Amino acid sequence: MRITVLGKSPAWQDAGGACSGYLVEEGGTRVLVDCGSGVFARLRTVVDYVDVDAVVVSHMHADHFLDVIPFACALTYTPRQQPLPVAGWPGTNLPARPRLLVPPGATEVLRAAARMLGQASLLESAFRCSEYDVGETLELGGLAARFQPVPHYIATNAIQITPAAGGGRFTYGADHGPTEVLRDFAGATDLLLLEATLPRPERSGPRGHLTPSEAGEHASDCDAARLVLTHISDELDADWALAEARRTYGGPVEIARPGAVYTV
Repeated sequence: MRITVLGKSPAWQDAGGACSGYLVEEGGTRVLVDCGSGVFARLRTVVDYVDVDAVVVSHMHADHFLDVIPFACALTYTPRQQPLPVAGWPGTNLPARPRLLVPPGATEVLRAAARMLGQASLLESAFRCSEYDVGETLELGGLAARFQPVPHYIATNAIQITPAAGGGRFTYGADHGPTEVLRDFAGATDLLLLEATLPRPERSGPRGHLTPSEAGEHASDCDAARLVLTHISDELDADWALAEARRTYGGPVEIARPGAVYTV
């Protein structure tokens, strides 16, 4: 199983960067986990977007789903997706229509976004949209995904992906504050991708994000084989963030970067 980082920025993009987006590939199956601002352009440098089988969204914050809009526009308007020959393309009766899988209750968010564009059916016409059941394992061709609700400002799910035939485990925490629920969900995972947004804990209100040292603590609690820090700004000193995570986690740790590839 191959995981490619397309974007790792927090809610504001790094200079020249993109928000959350991770391409997971196994055999002939390609699944995009989150599709935040700037991710679609990065996706196109790695694979042909018509070859993506599914997009799975962890939660409905813009930095995790907003680029499904340009993705939908491409699926709708690009010459190769048209039923009649146009601009050198032969026309097709079977245009690509990937699955778009969102959390419970999120369909209305998609519809609201499409209505704001004046194209109410855009997303549901371009994708095969559905809401996943967080208590069920989702079959995605050669991959399987399961979910774990985590504490954030809105309903959010960590996502674990494995080859359907068995093998290594990739766990993505999405956005969350300190929590014990990952201990069982991500126990002994081969690759743990955790957010490390904050230089210090939130000063007031509910916790919705982690510091690098807290990410390290969670990786240690999970007995993860490898930790990658993500959802982290280029304005947060990388050496400091790594030192903080290594202080609380004894395994290999690095900071996600666009284009990085991990194999599990």
